[in-house]
Amino acid sequence: MDLSTPTQALPNGQHPAHINGELLARRQQALAQAAEQLKAELFGIDDVIDRVIDAIRAWYVLPQLITRPVIVCLWGLTGTGKTQLTRRLAQLLGFYDRFVEVQMDGFSHGASYRNSSISGMLGDSAIHESAPGILVLDEFQRFRTVDRKGEDVKVDRYQDVWTLLSDGRLPPALSALTTVERKLADAHYEAERAEDDPSDRSGKNSYRFQLDAWDAQEIKRMLKLQEPLAEIMQWPPAQVQALFTRFQQSLTSWETDYSKLLVFVCGNLDEMYRETAQRVEDCDTDADIFHRLTRNLSIIDVKKALAKRFKPEQIARLGNEHVIYPSFSKATYERLIRSLCMRYCDDIAAQCGVRLDIAQDVRDELYANAVFPAQGTRPLFSSVHAILSANLVKAALWILEQALPLSPRYSITLAAGKRHLMLQAGSQQAVFAVTLELNRLKQRANADFRALLAVHEAGHALVYVLLFGHAPQEVKINIASFEGGYNSFAGLKATTRQNALDMMCVGLAGRRAEELVFGEMACTTGAEQDYKQVTAEAARYVRHHGFGARLARTDVTVEPDNHINTDVALSNVAIEELLQTQHQRADALLREHQGALNHLVSALMEHGMITPHEMRALMARCGICIGLPPTCGPEENLVLEPFADRLTAFQQRAARPAARPVASNVMPERSACL
Repeated sequence: MDLSTPTQALPNGQHPAHINGELLARRQQALAQAAEQLKAELFGIDDVIDRVIDAIRAWYVLPQLITRPVIVCLWGLTGTGKTQLTRRLAQLLGFYDRFVEVQMDGFSHGASYRNSSISGMLGDSAIHESAPGILVLDEFQRFRTVDRKGEDVKVDRYQDVWTLLSDGRLPPALSALTTVERKLADAHYEAERAEDDPSDRSGKNSYRFQLDAWDAQEIKRMLKLQEPLAEIMQWPPAQVQALFTRFQQSLTSWETDYSKLLVFVCGNLDEMYRETAQRVEDCDTDADIFHRLTRNLSIIDVKKALAKRFKPEQIARLGNEHVIYPSFSKATYERLIRSLCMRYCDDIAAQCGVRLDIAQDVRDELYANAVFPAQGTRPLFSSVHAILSANLVKAALWILEQALPLSPRYSITLAAGKRHLMLQAGSQQAVFAVTLELNRLKQRANADFRALLAVHEAGHALVYVLLFGHAPQEVKINIASFEGGYNSFAGLKATTRQNALDMMCVGLAGRRAEELVFGEMACTTGAEQDYKQVTAEAARYVRHHGFGARLARTDVTVEPDNHINTDVALSNVAIEELLQTQHQRADALLREHQGALNHLVSALMEHGMITPHEMRALMARCGICIGLPPTCGPEENLVLEPFADRLTAFQQRAARPAARPVASNVMPERSACL
């Protein structure tokens, strides 16, 4: 759709407001249709699409109101569709020919100085001055101006980006005129030499000034000239010098107005996801849990992450329209897998007429073997292609070779053992080998190791259930990312003294469960990380939080002027006593609930994991009533204590009138101050 100002011609005597109203309505409709199409093509980011559409509404519907670039920042993990959204949006809105994408790492466009500035790249595009266009600054996190120590980083490319983001008015790239200025200087020098040496009439020392086609094109573009290149190339040095003089005297008049640009800043801020995406190889964390964690990120997290890469004034120029992509939920991945399977099957049908269908068990294994929550969709696309593409071709060829009818839809299922895809056609059957590597890695084939992991993780899980009253988010022993198993617990927004003690008890319960089931001398070193974490928690409990007998915060420092308590020795005894108490507490809880522990161990041995709903059912069979874990969504779910109710009770007590003193015949002594 054309975003130019509505035409002045008014057919049939229509009022200008009526014409504008119709145009605005069409643009609003086009925007709504673009949003609908994006949601149909890009799964799991409906909220992101709505925010982007709202952010660009004024720019698209009423571009006449825009006086500076509209900046929308898209931040997310790799493979979540940031760049794809901008490209598709440009197509849907008719800006495919006024669309410039810059890879801010600086390595995507060669080494030419023309491509080392934003102004140069815009100048080579079809985006006209003072007209709307779309600029995408991709991989922006690599364009850092501050290093990890806070020192300035030398930046050679795209230095004019900050000017563009400020007001959209770019001065010409002065470096592009260096060659022409050098030629002018050489011509002037040779002319002076000729005047000083009248004997040199042969011209052998003379320098003939000549602009080549490249120089002429640069001058025409940057000085906004209308003359043809052939004419500019014939200009004498004096004429070119006069233009340069005018340019230097009135630099602002040569600025290029890009104030009506829509600028998308796209990137992956690793610092923002540091607490949630610690291991990119993690294929075991439940996608829904990871989705909830990343969904809680806010503009504050963005600003903190940007501060590690850019200067404050540069961060300010990015504005406040920061749209954060959460990681994909399990439902989104499943929807994407269904879509990919349908696409492969439709391609086969279109090419050879064979109609295939991917069964649910195959799709489940695709999810289990292809989803890495911290890496977005790219690993999924790769795995689905590797698992399906060649095997579907083999299946179609087999059907054609067997001269089977093409009318029915043939189902591709997973064979027993999960090492082959299987196609059943009446009494005939074909199998195709398939590599499901993660599924193999996750299996704990060694019975002894499996028993050890099940007991250890069941110990953590049971004590957590008993002390916190709800199920862990995850309990798993079938893991591919690392050796061992894990429990995943909901984070707390506020941790009370009791919460801290309870988490120490939970951390010690894994080793204690090993002792209870296998005996003291059969305990393993697998609890080393547990003890490291619990010791740190106990140290903070005593030294930092003031929950022990000492109120002073205890630190370690080499700066004598800090005036802080550095006497850590006295707290060591308190820390050890604290851990001993929680160890005994964990032992007592596990001994009291051995039946529940046995149920959890059996479930882990059989299935390799326990979901929150399964945990709730298992505990109910043991007479233990618990709730499901907090969803980490609304903030009130992150605080376990009823602080608001306790505040209300306190206020009610404080509002009661104080009891009147009993009358006495004894007169009080008069105060000295009276």
